[in-house]
Amino acid sequence: MKTIKIYNTLSRSKEEVVPEQDSLIRMYSCGLTVYDFAHIGNLRKYVFDDLLRRTLEYFGYQVKHVMNVTDVGHLTSDADEGEDKIEKGAAREGKNAWDVAKYFEKVFVDDLKKLNIEAPEVMPRATEHIKEQVDLIKKLEEKGFTYKTSDGIYFDTSKLDDYGKLAGLDKEGLKEGARVEVNIEKKNPTDFALWKLSKGDCPLEGDCPHAPKRDMEWESPWGVGFPGWHIECSAMSTKYLGQPFEIHTGGVDHINVHHTNEIAQSEAAYDKPLAKYWVHSEHLLEGGRKMAKSDGHFIRLQDVVERGFDPLDLRYFYLTAHYRSKLDFSWESLAAAKAARSKITDFAVQIDEKSEGSDEEKGFYSKALNDFETAISDDLDTPKALAIVFSAISGGEVAGFKGLPAIDFLQKIDKILAIGILANFDREVVGDKFFLAYPHGISSEIVVLAKKRIEAKANSDFIQADNLRKNIENKGFILEDSSNSTLIKRK
Repeated sequence: MKTIKIYNTLSRSKEEVVPEQDSLIRMYSCGLTVYDFAHIGNLRKYVFDDLLRRTLEYFGYQVKHVMNVTDVGHLTSDADEGEDKIEKGAAREGKNAWDVAKYFEKVFVDDLKKLNIEAPEVMPRATEHIKEQVDLIKKLEEKGFTYKTSDGIYFDTSKLDDYGKLAGLDKEGLKEGARVEVNIEKKNPTDFALWKLSKGDCPLEGDCPHAPKRDMEWESPWGVGFPGWHIECSAMSTKYLGQPFEIHTGGVDHINVHHTNEIAQSEAAYDKPLAKYWVHSEHLLEGGRKMAKSDGHFIRLQDVVERGFDPLDLRYFYLTAHYRSKLDFSWESLAAAKAARSKITDFAVQIDEKSEGSDEEKGFYSKALNDFETAISDDLDTPKALAIVFSAISGGEVAGFKGLPAIDFLQKIDKILAIGILANFDREVVGDKFFLAYPHGISSEIVVLAKKRIEAKANSDFIQADNLRKNIENKGFILEDSSNSTLIKRK
């Protein structure tokens, strides 16, 4: 089994991934807060998760992947202040919180499918694990890590000597309001909510009135309310993966607050690490600016599709940069990614599946595959891996290496890249080993016209062939010819 190295934020170094149990890798990923559409900055992170999973599976590991759905408790401020994002989304849409969460979760799952992202084995919702979260808070309370304020139950970070180790936070150096907003009832600026009481005048002792009533609230030992954002991931990851598990992923924006607080509450409760490897992906920018739903500055996957791009063009675009590097989006850079991906798929449709290939061809692609595997196993170096793919394709074109070894190479690399190299087109032989390739679902009328054109060219009837090409173009398609193939594409 090939060694895979990944950058661990906790140790600030690349480390070999070593499973605790045989070849099983347990992986937890922070999912979406489902109050609005996922933007393409969010989706970059989930493509990275999928890339990591596919790489592990490619090299023979079994992966159990859990990704939560945050459908309650994520407030608009890291200081545990402001509106619950789900309730805010409900007010915006004029619906109740349950319906809004359900709708945006479905859209999110559909987006994942369009991007060739493998479904996690478990996608638990926070609202379906209230008992587990309450039980974890009770355990922390019993161990003396909590205190009560007028608006909820908080974790006392001063009780944990190594709080902030993931982010390298200096607790003593933190000033009130420097990292989070001021809350006069908090003992320490870094303390965070485990359970929030529903709005109202909530005394420290006795019952808590909770008008106006929220769409999402539950009874608890501390009063009617709802869980804080961080507690759901600790409760659900431990339930489905145990503790410690191998890999926890997220975006770099999770390091200072969300993942720092997950570690604190989980390790305080169980006196052992939460995860061995903490792996974080960088932001997607647009014009140097981070996308954010809070200020309306974001692009959806649907916007990409409406511009005429395939979702897998976007997936390819993500892979052009290392996951730990910022990536700047523009429509021009996406168009360049689309063109580059097309070069790979165009090469694929020219391959003669009846040709076993020479020993030289087999050796050529074997080396290319080994180089690709070496790059991808070294902290998922996709820019280097893609450069190897293009070198193999250009070399294969020049040498005429277009037999089964090329197919084997492309099939294997696409198990990791998942950019649809061989999946987007139907292929069939027309005449003497001439390949016609066309997108899935294309009209049979266009296919018939293309076949007639191939036959006309074979018979040297170039006037008829040219007329057929113009007819096809008038119907919204273009034809790309090579020495032994024709590819039909939508304009």
